[in-house]
Amino acid sequence: MSMPDHLDIDEAEEERPRSGSRLPASLRRDQPLVPVDSVAGRALVVVIAILTFLAALSAGAALLAARASEQWRGAVANEMTIQVRPDPRRNIEQDIARAVELARAVPSVAEARPMPRAESDKLLEPWLGAGLDLVELPIPRLTVLRLSSTSANDLVAFSQTLRREVPSATLDDHRLWVRRLSTMASTIILAGVAVVLLVLVAAGLAVAFATRGAMAGSRDSVEVLHFVGATDEFIAREFQTRFVALGLRGGAVGGLAAIIAIALLGFLSSAWSATPEADQLQALFGAFEIGWSGYAVVILVAAVVAAIAGLVSRLTVRHYLRAMG
Repeated sequence: MSMPDHLDIDEAEEERPRSGSRLPASLRRDQPLVPVDSVAGRALVVVIAILTFLAALSAGAALLAARASEQWRGAVANEMTIQVRPDPRRNIEQDIARAVELARAVPSVAEARPMPRAESDKLLEPWLGAGLDLVELPIPRLTVLRLSSTSANDLVAFSQTLRREVPSATLDDHRLWVRRLSTMASTIILAGVAVVLLVLVAAGLAVAFATRGAMAGSRDSVEVLHFVGATDEFIAREFQTRFVALGLRGGAVGGLAAIIAIALLGFLSSAWSATPEADQLQALFGAFEIGWSGYAVVILVAAVVAAIAGLVSRLTVRHYLRAMG
């Protein structure tokens, strides 16, 4: 009779965790500590996917605004505009020619290009519509100056000479537009970053509540694990592994949906590029192409969501176990 008792003791020793970091064999043959597939887990994946999608779109929008702002500032800083207003007492064509002559004599001006009347009228089509006869309207004529440098002395002297030689002409150095564009772009970027942070906080809260629900449902299993010698570190790691997997799954789905949405917007903007409305949108926001760096940002957002899921679940489990103890 002593031989079976000895065997029972050996089997018990085999099933006892050696270092407090392994699940007992009887429990390993049963359901896992955190259910692999459950209604709550699938719901959490959907929530994380939606939040990742919103965060990735916000990050992409902020990146588009930053790139568009850089292009705006670069284009505006290297250009100036001469605006010649119609005056019944003066010949507007002669005024334009005189303004171009004065501009080309300035060392800082690399090129002076008078804009044709048809091109000026086309700029008004998004607001006035196409096919209108604008001959009777007092529309100013524009001359675009491309600068080789931004010498303040040259430009100030040129502005005074232009005002004296061509009273109906004014020089616009676009400084006001640069300030407005910079302010608008900074506001959009800050709003996008704020939305990303809020979405990440919402994802963390969702994971925290889901972890507490999973802990409450696995309370008996956790007590058994404590009884057989499992440490809090082992239990927290089991929950962390499970919620990292859920975060990766939801983040991958949300990030992929965001990439598809951004690519679809880029395709639609290219397909509609012939319309005046699309031209205006492209001038404001660029070509809706975020490039490889933008896609890397989307992938980074998905990875951060998964990392937050693992970290928050680990901290929640350890806090819950301390409360149990």
